[in-house]
Amino acid sequence: MAIYLTKESKVLVQGMTGGEGMKHTRRMLAAGTDIVGGVNPRKAGRTVDFDDRAVPVFGSVADGMRSTGADVSVVFVPPAFARAAVIEAADAGIGLAVVITEGIPVHDSVAFTAYAASKGTRVIGPNCPGLITPGQANAGIIPADITKPGRIGLVSKSGTLTYQLMYELRDIGFSTCVGIGGDPVVGTSHIDCLAAFQDDPDTELVVLIGEIGGDAEERAAAYIRDHVTKPVVGYIAGFTAPEGKTMGHAGAIVSGSSGTAAAKKAALEAVGVAVGSTPTETARLVLDRLGAREAASDVTHR
Repeated sequence: MAIYLTKESKVLVQGMTGGEGMKHTRRMLAAGTDIVGGVNPRKAGRTVDFDDRAVPVFGSVADGMRSTGADVSVVFVPPAFARAAVIEAADAGIGLAVVITEGIPVHDSVAFTAYAASKGTRVIGPNCPGLITPGQANAGIIPADITKPGRIGLVSKSGTLTYQLMYELRDIGFSTCVGIGGDPVVGTSHIDCLAAFQDDPDTELVVLIGEIGGDAEERAAAYIRDHVTKPVVGYIAGFTAPEGKTMGHAGAIVSGSSGTAAAKKAALEAVGVAVGSTPTETARLVLDRLGAREAASDVTHR
């Protein structure tokens, strides 16, 4: 099982014919993703060869969906065109839009995330690495060869930490890894992913990676308390960040105790989430929790 993305997903790439789009389309295809088309109105009707696969280019998302049955779009367009690209995808009725583009103005992100939600389109991102269901499909820029299919779900604000935890826990593997992005406004939250992983029968444990700034992790803690029965292990990036400084992502600013790593860690631990002080310690906590869960299961079935 998986959340949001499976081997059945049919993926369009908006911006496929650009440099980044070409590079990552090739990588997504190598990971087994069913890339059914690119979108570029100036190159409609052409095909692009990726090794042994010829991928057609459509003039619009709507044209691509009609021709291929696509239900996912990955957005690799420049920041100035991202708002229009997501609105176009939402108007076409795409189910999932994965916005990789960074540097999008916040007011544009506010506009397209709200518009997409009104049309029933889930947005992941912007400024995110995308998501991967190992062994099935990869929508974005997450390396596909650093882990394997397994029973851990991962939701993360940080792309780099997504990759590190995937690698550290590669022997167990993941159901789905979702990089939600660290901008002040994102389309899919920690809570959205927690709810989906809670409902996924093949996800046994969830890793939640947050970072300083905002209150997303505190809100996630409240949701875990009330709705999540599976074990959750967390990590918060930014313990050494100086107060009042913007660090990393545009949303990562702290003032006083609000938004600090310590405050987020305390909120998560108060609801039973084990929080690591480093990514490696976080991986060890995952192994400990899975081991305890297996031991309890063995006792129950004797």
